Amino acid sequence: MKEVHIGVILEQSGPFTLEELCRACGLQRAWVIELVEHGVLEPHGQEPEGWRFSGSELGRTRRALRLQQDLELNTAALSLTLELLDEVHYLRRRVRDLETLLGR
Repeated sequence: MKEVHIGVILEQSGPFTLEELCRACGLQRAWVIELVEHGVLEPHGQEPEGWRFSGSELGRTRRALRLQQDLELNTAALSLTLELLDEVHYLRRRVRDLETLLGR
């Protein structure tokens, strides 16, 4: 008999509180707050207790963590790197859209 696993794709759910985001990523609260202060993450709400993070912010947090661990980037470098990766992703999508439009 096959074993069946049922789960939730977290990046398609939300919103998450600060504590839920920390738990989902295995992070310390202070590091997530630092990411917000440097513009890496943009939660809804004014204060950490009221912050709500979307599923896409969960994915961004995980990417930031991988970059920090793999490349030993500081928070300012993480912010710039993620911004550049977002731009590359956007430009690739635009190229695909234009190629589709032109029939290539």
